[in-house]
Amino acid sequence: MSDSRHPARRALITLLLAASTGLLPSCATLPTPVPGTLTLRLSPASLGRPLALQQQLTVNARGQVHRFDVFLEADNETVRLAVLNLGQTVARLDWDGTSLMQTKAAWWPAAVSGERVLSDLQLMLWPTAVIAAALPRGWSLDEATPGQRTLRQGRDTVATVTFVSATVSALAQLREGYTIRVESRVIGAPP
Repeated sequence: MSDSRHPARRALITLLLAASTGLLPSCATLPTPVPGTLTLRLSPASLGRPLALQQQLTVNARGQVHRFDVFLEADNETVRLAVLNLGQTVARLDWDGTSLMQTKAAWWPAAVSGERVLSDLQLMLWPTAVIAAALPRGWSLDEATPGQRTLRQGRDTVATVTFVSATVSALAQLREGYTIRVESRVIGAPP
């Protein structure tokens, strides 16, 4: 399956995982954020609890909708993420608080950023106080509206996270032009 035959898929994946990564290894420390965007770099331990989730992500970018299955594990040492498409692992991500290890399927777009995936994940799951303490000058995160987080740069809203229910959340990356709806289930919990 080549990128040229599926430009909508490539665009979505790039923007989403704009949210994921898979089977050609690469390791790098996180780059400096591009002006106007924010890349969170929070330690796994700062989550404050272990996680083992099976998630279904519905990504809407540029008018295209795609669904991915994601398996997420986090403990004090590492955040691990596997992205599946049609039952095949297409991307893996491991973050130890210092370096990000990514592997990707051969057809997975090179432009997909593991850093963006990790940052979106942390914006949705990490405690508000931890995120707020890590923000650069001029950025803020608030929960003024119950069940919603708002990330701002100055007065501009950059992203929102809405906690629809205990198992469903939605991220809107306003500057980057994509949304992600996440339905989560604790691994080992009854359906």
